[in-house]
Amino acid sequence: MTNSFYPPVRTLMGPGPSDVSSRVLGALSRPTIGHLDPLFVGLMDDVKRLLQATFQTQSALTIPISAPGSAGMEAAFVNLISPGDTVIVCQNGVFGGRMKENVERIGATAIMVQDRWGDPVDPHKVEEALKANPTTSVLAFVHSETSTGVRSDAKTLCALAKSAGVLSIVDAVTTLAGIDLQVDTWGADAVYSGTQKCLSCVPGIAPITFSSAAIERIQQRKTKVQSWFLDMQLVMGYWAGNAKRAYHHTAPVNAMYALHESLIMLEEEGLAASFERHQHHHEQLVAGLADLGLSMAVDREWRLPQLNAVCIPEGVNDADVRARLLQEFDLEIGAGLGELAGKQWRIGLMGYGSNAVNVNRCLTALATVLGR
Repeated sequence: MTNSFYPPVRTLMGPGPSDVSSRVLGALSRPTIGHLDPLFVGLMDDVKRLLQATFQTQSALTIPISAPGSAGMEAAFVNLISPGDTVIVCQNGVFGGRMKENVERIGATAIMVQDRWGDPVDPHKVEEALKANPTTSVLAFVHSETSTGVRSDAKTLCALAKSAGVLSIVDAVTTLAGIDLQVDTWGADAVYSGTQKCLSCVPGIAPITFSSAAIERIQQRKTKVQSWFLDMQLVMGYWAGNAKRAYHHTAPVNAMYALHESLIMLEEEGLAASFERHQHHHEQLVAGLADLGLSMAVDREWRLPQLNAVCIPEGVNDADVRARLLQEFDLEIGAGLGELAGKQWRIGLMGYGSNAVNVNRCLTALATVLGR
């Protein structure tokens, strides 16, 4: 007979998912109601309001997509890009490559702006690419590159897009609630994220927001959106701000309870306080890693406080260290991706998991394992 699954209690300090608080886990266990129940509709409105505050936007099309962050990425691309379009895609890590894949699957042309993995996107290269490709319709870039722990200058990149008359698509999966993201002030047009990073919610939901210019682009499309499920003209009917909702899909009701609770916790703390907390514990971790003889892989100016890329010392076996941390300390950290595999660890300090206890636990465990 198959037994029920009872996972161990892990400390999640990888690139995601992050630790989830008991408040959010408790919200998951509340009674399930219908996805068109008037009470759930009220919850939907509250989630929208809280997401608008988190994205720092007034956009009416700010919603949680009922799928993980990768679906948020696809939603932005399939709604704003049509076959035959030209799209400038910035790549300085794994997820810029996934943007390129989305562009090409739509039947559009991707013009790549490449930077070294570990460096931010170079705005000068982007400016030159925009000048060289006047038919460009969208500029796409990753704000917080999860594969490298690097922040790019989203404010400047959005301004370049705006001045060139193109829309911007911004990957903020690891950004939201961890570092500043001013969607309206910076003029970003489509910004997507995930719930399992700095929001410290369970995986499986993708917050996304579209500007008025992006909504106009969607409404004026001459071809159908490639994805029925992610077609915002259909999804808007379910998430519209009125009591009568058009049935589109069955929302993950209990997961929405969890997202709502995580957003309430963020509202209680305040965005500025959340940014400060992430930065404070990042600095504690960096100082402790230096004491262990470990160095950071990213220049100070562009480091992500919520995702720390650490150089693996010569002669240290990456997989062996991570396995020992998991087996002996129930502690998860992330491996390097792509060309950085075996060269870096990625240590997350995200959301609820960005605290002094986790910093000390990680440093102590690393000191023990590396000392052997």
